[in-house]
Amino acid sequence: MNRALKCPNALFAREEATRPAVSRCRGIRLATSSTAIAIGLASPSAAQVIPSTFQVVAAPWNAQKVFEPSVLPDLTPTDTRDAVQPEDMPVKQRQQPGYEPVGIRYGSWMFNPQLMSGTFYDSNVFSSNTDKRADIAAVIAPSLRAHTLWERHGIDIKLDTASTIYRDNSSLDQTDASLKGNAWYDVSHDLAVLTSFQIAHLNEGVGTLSSPTNAVSPTPYNLFSGDVSVRKEWNRLAASAGISVSSYDYGQSRAQDGTIISQDGRDGQIYAVHGRMDYAFSPILGWFAGIEGNQRSIRGTPERSLDSQGYRALSGITIGLTHLLSGEIGGGYARQEFSDATIGVIEGPSYRAQLTYRPTKLLDLHFKAEQIVTETSATSSAGVQANALQVGADYELRRNVILSLAGTYEKDRFFGQDRKDTVVTSDARVKYLLNRFVTMSAYHRYTDRSSDVSAFSYDKHQVGINVTAQF
Repeated sequence: MNRALKCPNALFAREEATRPAVSRCRGIRLATSSTAIAIGLASPSAAQVIPSTFQVVAAPWNAQKVFEPSVLPDLTPTDTRDAVQPEDMPVKQRQQPGYEPVGIRYGSWMFNPQLMSGTFYDSNVFSSNTDKRADIAAVIAPSLRAHTLWERHGIDIKLDTASTIYRDNSSLDQTDASLKGNAWYDVSHDLAVLTSFQIAHLNEGVGTLSSPTNAVSPTPYNLFSGDVSVRKEWNRLAASAGISVSSYDYGQSRAQDGTIISQDGRDGQIYAVHGRMDYAFSPILGWFAGIEGNQRSIRGTPERSLDSQGYRALSGITIGLTHLLSGEIGGGYARQEFSDATIGVIEGPSYRAQLTYRPTKLLDLHFKAEQIVTETSATSSAGVQANALQVGADYELRRNVILSLAGTYEKDRFFGQDRKDTVVTSDARVKYLLNRFVTMSAYHRYTDRSSDVSAFSYDKHQVGINVTAQF
């Protein structure tokens, strides 16, 4: 069986807290950049539809994220595989000896507590093009991860909270809390059942894609989601199928004049079925095909329903030229039909390309191009089609110093509203590993959104520093 199935960090491969577990897995090559082009809800944390950071999801958990890039299987015999060395891992994921968290072991469980605290400056906290106000905020985010150390099967759970407190604009204060986890059951050496869930209370920030234009406070919402998938391997061939459901319950935000802005129209459920196949022609080239169908039951308003149904299908090639070049290039078709005739049908060719080039073992260069079809709240628009290009670089200045740069250019076309947006972002970060217990980081992020509807246009700078203690 592909040893990726036994990596205890599968669900949280995107998060730095789990990277030590990744480095201990043998015979696995991780995809180094993988933001899916799926038909789903817009990210609540950014001004653009498509996230502006590169994410990594380790196989086999792309069985639940069928448009995430997948790694080619290691075709060498299991008993002859060598451990993946830190220098052969992606720069942002590698765990250098002496900097890994210790953890607290209790029987067959391992616990990893973590506490992050920091502060940041925001030049335009209300994301306004007319009334720009700057402020400083403090952030505190404790978390606890627990995972099993079993040889077969596994459970991985993480509980985290994050509170943001502003100095002068208390209406923007918010607290997020989330409990998420996954479990996998090895039915046989080549067959596994994969499950995941999330229960969360989150906030959609002012100035995000779906936030009301005149809001001066975040929009809280509760999220309940789950997925059950089955993955089967036949040497060079791997196939998976699964079902998922996500339920959203939105609260209310507050306008500048103090009135309440109800977001109940965004409540609802999203049901999806998905499947994926991968075939390795050789250790450096493979083929994939993924499909996902969805049914959205969104409350909307009496005048406008946000119910819709649709699908997305992609097929293409997987590249794995040793450690030099990796990723996937795919094309296909997407269709989303809305019940509201003013929105109608959004359909057309779909694409996703995600590549990472490593000219040296100290430098990773990323490229991503993708398209997504989604919907936003009735207070801003209904349907949106986004196309984005993103480039990035991660450089290991020293074993314990990582520099990262990223830039995104995105075009958003809205349906049901005469509006087009152009979003440009840049992100610069430095991460310093003091020792295995303390990490420091600093960042600068710039966002510029230009819209046909002037109320949605704004630009801002965010500069921050964080200190993380872990065990």
